[in-house]
Amino acid sequence: RKKRKWIGSILAFTLICGCTGFGIAGGIEYYERNNVGQHVHHNDNVDSLEGEHLGDATVSSVSTTPYVSTASFGKIAENSKTLKEDLSSEYAILVRISDGTILLDKYATEKMYPASLTKLMTVLVAFDHIEDLNKEVTLPEEIFKQIENENASVAGFEVGETVKTIDLLYGAMLPSGAECCLGLANELAGGEDNYVTWMNEKAEELGMEDSHFSNTTGLQDTNHYTTAYDLAILLNECLKNEAFKSILSTKRYSIPSTNKHPDGMTIYSTTLTKIEDTGLEASEITGGKTGFTSDAGLCLASFGTVNNEEYLLVTAGAKGNSRSRQYNIYDAIEVYDELK
Repeated sequence: RKKRKWIGSILAFTLICGCTGFGIAGGIEYYERNNVGQHVHHNDNVDSLEGEHLGDATVSSVSTTPYVSTASFGKIAENSKTLKEDLSSEYAILVRISDGTILLDKYATEKMYPASLTKLMTVLVAFDHIEDLNKEVTLPEEIFKQIENENASVAGFEVGETVKTIDLLYGAMLPSGAECCLGLANELAGGEDNYVTWMNEKAEELGMEDSHFSNTTGLQDTNHYTTAYDLAILLNECLKNEAFKSILSTKRYSIPSTNKHPDGMTIYSTTLTKIEDTGLEASEITGGKTGFTSDAGLCLASFGTVNNEEYLLVTAGAKGNSRSRQYNIYDAIEVYDELK
């Protein structure tokens, strides 16, 4: 097992500063949507589209969630070994966010493939570079040719469709749309290669020392890898941004009329839908992002609250596929249930 390399002044500086916020307009920002689109959190009535909305790039509030410095991810709880026994996932880490205590560590520092958990970094980097969430973006034909060749998952947008940037963020996270990731890369960086450079720079900034990205979507590449521990650092950073956290906790999102979808379009969270499909009680899980490739296995980065304490969980390498029993989801439900 590799030695932990996470406790140090660089990580402490990065993550503590992150608690005060970096993002659009220099801060972790929470956006009020004004007739741009609508979302429903997974605990809300799905027939209702009321609630807070994300949109115009104006600061409404700053995150007050007490996210711990990731430098503190290294304190192992006494019961961490007992929590990992029966998981289907090959890799796992559970962190209590308030103090950084690791409650579960299953090969968390071993190299693994992230699949679509990659898109957490894609969207995090987008928040660093987006100036206007309402700016319209037209999706070019070339990105769809790339997606077709790679057989990647899509949100449902079409060639030449003009959508708002905020809709691409939701499309990347909820249904794991590759066209949304490539559209963001094309719009913000002029292409995927330049965008991937930003992703690797962000990983270095956060102290993700055992990660390297080669694409924005998570498609299999031997030079595209990470660890569960590094993904915990990444998810912790994502959750500091209230706008990003709101996206991850949304079950259904309605996109307004576009030139290709005059009646609009509704997209759904793969994570929250699959949790619901189990038929099990899992109200502790607030949101997250799924991933799958044959090399990565079934993956999940999730967060939730148990007894007023917030946790994040990353699992990867579970057997199965997109059509099988979702062992990543069942692992998460089991872990959060053990925390009760």
